[in-house]
Amino acid sequence: MTSEPVIALDAMGGDHAPQEIVKGAVLAARELGVQVALVGPPALVEAELAKHPPRPEGIRLVAASEVIGMDEHPAQAARHKKDSSIVVGLKLLKQGEAAAFVSAGNTGAVLAGSIMYLGRLRGIERPSLVALLPLSGRLSLLLDVGANADCKPEYLVQFAEMGSVYLERVWKVEKPRVALLSIGEEESKGNQLVQETYARLKKASHLNFIGNVEGKDIASGVADVIVTDGFTGNVVVKTMEGIAGFIRSQLEGSIRSKWYYWLPGLALRGAFRSVQKRTDYREYGAGPLLGVNGLVFVGHGRSDALAIKSSLRVAREAALSGMLEALRPAAGGT
Repeated sequence: MTSEPVIALDAMGGDHAPQEIVKGAVLAARELGVQVALVGPPALVEAELAKHPPRPEGIRLVAASEVIGMDEHPAQAARHKKDSSIVVGLKLLKQGEAAAFVSAGNTGAVLAGSIMYLGRLRGIERPSLVALLPLSGRLSLLLDVGANADCKPEYLVQFAEMGSVYLERVWKVEKPRVALLSIGEEESKGNQLVQETYARLKKASHLNFIGNVEGKDIASGVADVIVTDGFTGNVVVKTMEGIAGFIRSQLEGSIRSKWYYWLPGLALRGAFRSVQKRTDYREYGAGPLLGVNGLVFVGHGRSDALAIKSSLRVAREAALSGMLEALRPAAGGT
């Protein structure tokens, strides 16, 4: 590979593939200089590239004849569809032909395929899916959000360690504040998993552990890394998405109503757009799958061109930052 890392991109992953995926790749190559290996059926990908002439020099096409659908069984699809865009992209990463892999496709298949073809980092017992939460104007991480429904205390400690390294290396956050999601701030609150994890995090002098946080605190930016089990994390993220969608629809309806039609409506519309941009997940890109032996980023299934462009930017930054090399000793020392 050259000094400029190549990022493998699943051209067929997501609700708007391949149109928005290819468009995002073109934007990242033109505006940011990202080197992109688009993985997918050549005829389909070429047809989309033809809509955005001229083709940037930083884009190349890697053939993959199969696609893993969003409704397919993750492990079975990753095992049997070896020429799928997800598996081919992961193999590019495994073989060193790409520095990172990005997909907005079947999350379970990306997780299963990453474990299958890349393996876990030495010392890491469970990889973790990360949600990026740009809610307070400062980025926070919530992990795990679906990879591990049942966890042990040692898993959550490892999540905290990996999340801290990611924020330090990629987002340049010094001494990230680590918190444990619980039903109360007091050390004695929470179930057995939370209480045992609290004791371990408290003793981890290499982490900036600040204690428990409650669900109401997640959006406040009180912590940079918030750890929990995958079942709880997944419920939290999907609940937040639903509430955010409801609030947006209510605000848009109010702004368009007769009462806010003239000047007040214009002012509110500007404020609304400002908040919307600051909290827009598309500006922050895909979240990392931490704990596998390679840089893998999982985007939202609804990712459009802007989200893909941001995901490629973050993946390149991770590759250039030495994040994976930093995770290896942290994992081995767990």
